[in-house]
Amino acid sequence: MTDLDLSGLAAEHGGSPSLRGYLAIPSGDGPWPGLVMIHEIFGIDDVMRRHADRLASLGYLTLAVDLFSEGGARRCLVSTMRAMLKGSGRAFTDIAVARRYLTGSEHCTGKIGVIGFCMGGGFALLNASAGYDAAAVNYGQLPKDLDEVLVGACPIVGSYGRRDPSLRGAAAKLETALTNAGIPHDVKEYPAASHAFLNDAEAGPRVLRPLMRVAGIGPEPDSAAAAWERIEAFFGDHLR
Repeated sequence: MTDLDLSGLAAEHGGSPSLRGYLAIPSGDGPWPGLVMIHEIFGIDDVMRRHADRLASLGYLTLAVDLFSEGGARRCLVSTMRAMLKGSGRAFTDIAVARRYLTGSEHCTGKIGVIGFCMGGGFALLNASAGYDAAAVNYGQLPKDLDEVLVGACPIVGSYGRRDPSLRGAAAKLETALTNAGIPHDVKEYPAASHAFLNDAEAGPRVLRPLMRVAGIGPEPDSAAAAWERIEAFFGDHLR
């Protein structure tokens, strides 16, 4: 597992000048399928690194791209969220740079998926038509033009929590749109889960954690175990 400097590749393609990432490498001999992993709203922290490590343990060369490379969440969050809402901007370029790194790696089979959490789940959905072989959308916001976004999209596995007030009805809406578009998918809403339920520990600024706890935001181990099992099976079907 290593911190990666993607600045050179980013400079060639108009990405962030100091783009970084966290590369989790499977054990044993490659090559392996690749995954671009997109972090949640708090950036790449220990929780996100463990997600990447977990995916590597499943046999995926996983690159968690740091969309906050130019100054952390405080300086980059607004512009990154604005890019997600617009469906264009430097964040999309940086994600594409991460994919280019994997496609150019001798350790990658050429099969590449994208997975995101929270904010990253929204980006994963928006990138599902960008040449990936599969996408995992974890409690990601749905775009207003969902049907347009899904044109040409790869197979999608989506996981949501029924107790997540910010995404009420999102799973059903995504399920319907994917069915209408004829895109292979597996979307599930977990009754006991809220936002960020796949995390294995509380995340974000410590001052906010009590409020998040009261709101029910955070780990839900049983739902997480079931969701990870579905993600593993889905990627096994589409990336192997």
